[in-house]
Amino acid sequence: MSHLLFEIGTEELPAGYIEPALAQMREKFTAKADDMKIAHGQVLTLATPRRITLIVHDLAEKQDDIKEDIMGPSVKAGLDENGEPSKAALGFARSKGAAAKDLKVVSTPKGEYLMLSRETEGRETLDLLPGMLQKLLLDLSFPKSMRWGSNTHSFARPIQWLVAIYGNVLVDFSHEGITTSNSSRGHRFLNNYEIALENVSTYKQQLEEVNVIVDAGRRKEMVLQSIKKAVANSPSLAEGEVFIDQELLDTVTNLVEIPCGICGEFDVKFLTLPDEVLITSMREHQKYFPVVDKNGTLLPGFVAVNNTITEDQSLTRKGHQRVLRARLEDALFFYNSDRERKLEEFVPELKGIVFQLKLGTMLEKSERMIKLARMLAEKLAPDHVESACRAAMLCKADLLTDMVGEFPSLQGVRGEAYARRSGEKREVAAALREHYMPRRSGGELPAHTEGALVGLADRLDTLTGCFGIGQVPSGTADPFGLRRISLAILHIIAGRGYTLSLREILHKSLTLYGNKVDGSSATVDAVLSFVEARYRNDRIAKGDDAGAVAAAVAVGFDDVNDCTLRITALSSLKTNPSFAVLASSYKRIRNILKDNNTIDVDADLLVENAEKELFTLVGEVRTAMIPLVENREYHTALEHLLKMKEPVDRFFDEVMVMADDEKIRHNRLNLLTALGELVLQVGDISKMQEG
Repeated sequence: MSHLLFEIGTEELPAGYIEPALAQMREKFTAKADDMKIAHGQVLTLATPRRITLIVHDLAEKQDDIKEDIMGPSVKAGLDENGEPSKAALGFARSKGAAAKDLKVVSTPKGEYLMLSRETEGRETLDLLPGMLQKLLLDLSFPKSMRWGSNTHSFARPIQWLVAIYGNVLVDFSHEGITTSNSSRGHRFLNNYEIALENVSTYKQQLEEVNVIVDAGRRKEMVLQSIKKAVANSPSLAEGEVFIDQELLDTVTNLVEIPCGICGEFDVKFLTLPDEVLITSMREHQKYFPVVDKNGTLLPGFVAVNNTITEDQSLTRKGHQRVLRARLEDALFFYNSDRERKLEEFVPELKGIVFQLKLGTMLEKSERMIKLARMLAEKLAPDHVESACRAAMLCKADLLTDMVGEFPSLQGVRGEAYARRSGEKREVAAALREHYMPRRSGGELPAHTEGALVGLADRLDTLTGCFGIGQVPSGTADPFGLRRISLAILHIIAGRGYTLSLREILHKSLTLYGNKVDGSSATVDAVLSFVEARYRNDRIAKGDDAGAVAAAVAVGFDDVNDCTLRITALSSLKTNPSFAVLASSYKRIRNILKDNNTIDVDADLLVENAEKELFTLVGEVRTAMIPLVENREYHTALEHLLKMKEPVDRFFDEVMVMADDEKIRHNRLNLLTALGELVLQVGDISKMQEG
């Protein structure tokens, strides 16, 4: 077995494109190799801003030989009365490149069939790799791709070279006029020339000799060492330490091929800026790391990471300081400008920002959010109605501030700060930041009631508005992030323990749009179905039993927390043998009942002892279960339901449901329907039956 090296050399790729591209390379190559039955060992990916690389260890030299049995037509259709091949058999054999004489008769559970057994010898891997690697390159996707020059294939950045080596042999193919070779390239500024690569085992070392650290893990460690060393060597900041932002560290790692940290300083007057403003100014535009003292207090210093080693660092340092000073001067101006006005003074200007062309302005959205927040608060937190409405009115005002205009990531953060400065209540101010929570799946939830209510109002408005104008996610396209929004709604409701009818609040949210949207019940159904799908996936991802999720959701999803309680109860009893038998029996009941929905049972028409016993027990279980269900004590309710297991078994053993007498038949169907109604108080347990 030999190793494969495949390097795609490009102009500098955006840092955020690299990791997703590497993940695609791993997944797509593994899938292609498995599909083509080419055995292999570990699959690795490496990258710098100028290259993405695939390394496959122990790639087999040929495909596995393929042995397959292909089922053809039945003997009845494939052979005539004389045992000769029919047109069906001849056509089947011809379509598989075989002769009719190669077919044999085999017995199957469905009867006798004609089958073709054949063995295909695997092809040499070296013959298959050109097509595989070119297809791999073509299949890579990026957030934004373009066609460069006369090329017909789009890519994130222009491809400059291709390396493809299997063992010590070149894998020969061409793409957009570039032919594969063993020539890679060194660092753009320090070693800007071609180098002849030998094989996988020497790849990293050869590139390091030309100042390219292709292993991102090692490069990240070098970035850390470099920035820490830069601070330690700074006379005025030597007592400080670098404030490490992991996301920024990952970004910087993918911006350089070899890191060189340079420590700089800025005027102490800029320390009057709030910490998040200073840090954002350095991080977002310049990719600089802040310097703090041992207590975490910001110092007037920063560390930049260059993609080259410079002899005269003082010149480079001055350049970084000059650029940062301009940024901080802007930030200080914006900050002081914003402070001259109260936050609520910005609200009327929201009419100048379009939320969505068909859905109106941000001011209109804000007005809908106030009404939604009031509805939610009156139902869920009556003591917080006024503060929730106040927060809903102010929550988008910071969009008009100069600071958020310059640094969009500070939206909500600056809103909270400006609200406090304007004299707003603490919980109102906090809601301006918290209503954006959770910012990602599994993220922190709002700590205050106002933040939760306004966060729900904001997302419900967006979700229903988009569905109301037909902006529904399809495939991977989800421009308004409605999947993420739905999960956030679910997590806030779950985290706060709210009892809330989703259908009711979705309908009210749509109504607030008036004639801007399709507010029909069909739209509400579509939104609810969409959110339900997110809920199912989320619960299963959290470890809930898929059958229990399906069973609970089938009988009601409108109240999220109630549904979760039923899932928990169903999951806890799934391993009980009696529960499994009862679930199987209920599945049988569902098949028998079909459209019957009447539960009135005439005791005088009960003939057999087994049906009389079942009728009595259904009544007893109903009396015990209903109060428990009303109190959401679903586990105990299900335990009562388990008492039905043996009587149901006896019923099916001793009673003919579909009796000839129509009245008796309907009476027995009604009895089973009454039993089914009890089961459906918690979940459709038939869905917990495998297969």
